[in-house]
Amino acid sequence: MTFHWPVRVYWEDTDAGGVVYYANYLKFMERARSEWLRAFGFEQDQLRDEAGVVFVVRRVEIDYRSPARFNDAIEVSVNLREAGRASLSVKQELRRGSVCLAEAVVTLACVDAANFKPVKMPATILQALTHST
Repeated sequence: MTFHWPVRVYWEDTDAGGVVYYANYLKFMERARSEWLRAFGFEQDQLRDEAGVVFVVRRVEIDYRSPARFNDAIEVSVNLREAGRASLSVKQELRRGSVCLAEAVVTLACVDAANFKPVKMPATILQALTHST
């Protein structure tokens, strides 16, 4: 199941030419992943405080295809590719209508919130995410 999250490009997201600064694509993806988890009922601050875990980005592979520009209405998608005991891999795309602006594969690690060492993902999260695909 693919999750979609709408984004409006603001002036602060762009360079002087009105083109989205490349690192901001990663911010848009991060926000979409947070909303994706929220759609499953998982708030990241509660995961940290109650389950003692947080998700951190371990790896990003991104291809920039076409520039996003000031005032564009774009959509960021999140699609689970793989779930392990302590990691997730998701495919994300940024689109303006039918035009793919960027696509990425992001690997997330589940780590202990206190020491940032990898830990087994809570079963409730793993079950919710894998049963939705």
